[in-house]
Amino acid sequence: MTRPSLNRFWRSALAASAAITVIAGVAAAAPFGEKSAKAEPAPKLRLIAASNSVTLDKWEGETGVYLDLGTYLTAEGGPLEFNVTRKSYKDGIVAKQVIRDGKTTRTRTLPAGLVKDFSGLPGFVQVTLTDKNGKKVVDRTEAFCPNNASGRVRPDAPANSKYPESCPTNPFTLGSVWGVENGWASNTYAGYYSEPVDVPVGEYTATVSVTKLYRALFNLPDESKTLKVTVRERDPEKPGAGVGARSSAQGSHGSHGSKASGHSGHGAGGQAPQGTGHAYHEGRGADAPAPPALPYALKAAGAGAHLGDGPGHTDGSRIAPALKPNAQRPTGRAAVPNVPKPDLRSLPAWDIGISDGEDGDIPGKDYMVFSANVWNAGPAPLVVDGFRSPGKDLMDAYQYFYDANGKQVGYSPTGTMEWDPRVGHEHWHFTDFASYRLLSADQKVIVRSGKEAFCLANTDAVDYTVKGANWHPNNTDLSTACGQQNSLSVREVLDVGSGDTYTQYRPGQSFDVTDLPNGTYYIQVIANPEKRLHETNLNNNVALRKVVLSGTTGARKVTVPPHDLINAP
Repeated sequence: MTRPSLNRFWRSALAASAAITVIAGVAAAAPFGEKSAKAEPAPKLRLIAASNSVTLDKWEGETGVYLDLGTYLTAEGGPLEFNVTRKSYKDGIVAKQVIRDGKTTRTRTLPAGLVKDFSGLPGFVQVTLTDKNGKKVVDRTEAFCPNNASGRVRPDAPANSKYPESCPTNPFTLGSVWGVENGWASNTYAGYYSEPVDVPVGEYTATVSVTKLYRALFNLPDESKTLKVTVRERDPEKPGAGVGARSSAQGSHGSHGSKASGHSGHGAGGQAPQGTGHAYHEGRGADAPAPPALPYALKAAGAGAHLGDGPGHTDGSRIAPALKPNAQRPTGRAAVPNVPKPDLRSLPAWDIGISDGEDGDIPGKDYMVFSANVWNAGPAPLVVDGFRSPGKDLMDAYQYFYDANGKQVGYSPTGTMEWDPRVGHEHWHFTDFASYRLLSADQKVIVRSGKEAFCLANTDAVDYTVKGANWHPNNTDLSTACGQQNSLSVREVLDVGSGDTYTQYRPGQSFDVTDLPNGTYYIQVIANPEKRLHETNLNNNVALRKVVLSGTTGARKVTVPPHDLINAP
């Protein structure tokens, strides 16, 4: 898989993305601070440190150090759980703590406006770093994602955490579930959500504490953890300091591990050039969830960057096994039974900018690049198998249907899968999954993207609160999701609650806007454009995003107005 070329010239839509505006709604449950809420049982939370000292690597040629200090939040007496939702993009975010007491479940609503997005609890921990002369060189707060890398703190705790891995950052996320399992601890380190700190090599003292607001909300003791910190310089070219070690030191920046597995135009691995509005996270969509950091306690024990998932721990580096298709083509009469089906929906485009093109594009042209996502609102997963005709780079595709017990009860032919041999692709694409068009102000088609064949993968947690949502989808890794050139059959799945993000920047995918007049346009994203896939609802497959084109040839600009409350260009 390839990474975007580093010599591209990008012109982002805006110099910086404005904060998402949110207004927390009023819920039926008792809010924090009321007597009825105080009477509710809640898990006992504590801040712990895996060690009294840590060593942080400052890589040669880089200015920053990532403060993975090995501090964790533990939950005892029950899980710490939150449901975070918004009804629509016109509504603010509402975050509720879910309290499980035996067979009963209660909720409490967090203070209005506290949670501003789906990436975690803002300003949760206070981190200070003091040098050997007593000078405070770092003093800042950081957000806490309860779904960060985690591990058990006692042997009788549940063997596996039921909560999702990481917190979503897609600006059009609709619902998320956060949690620290009972008897588990989650790393307070924010991974690459956190900015590195520019400090010299040397010895420091770090102090970490939960901020006063959250101590009051969750009844945490007023205590801090103090650690000795050694910052050392490392040369990545020297033996023993390979890519795996480096990604571990910086919080395992590749989603589900540092192994690159990029979608074609899917936010392929690597760092985007400066000035771009695009964020390229290895193996995931353009706004994929930040990967959990490798627990310090496991690193200190000599674990490598791919310790992996196992009983009592997860470091977020799971590489999903390939999904196994049926052994043979379906036989008998095709039938679409009256059982639950997927509901494919499009998100408005985002991450929009102007590029002068990729290798393969025509020099001197202006291209509008963007990210787009189609997700499955359920209640059933989209399951498509492809079966190859001998000697052909083409598969016949079939959609499967299942009853409430998971038994296959029907199937329907649904087009084809084709092998894409281009570098950066090299997998089987399911045709006619989505379509992208640039519309004029009167919403007539002006430019149509050539991208209409897709390798399906669950890159983004769009809404894990919908019925049937799978919090642990399998095919999040594209190197296993879409088969090899010699595959006889392939299974591609879009699970309930998850979406598939593609970043349209490759030749034939972005929109050529060189000769278009300045003015208002709309990026149209269509799920299931030919209606070959059977869904619960075919009337919610289209999303529009308004854009305004300006400038002159070779220096075109695009302005992206907010979409309701979402101000994410």
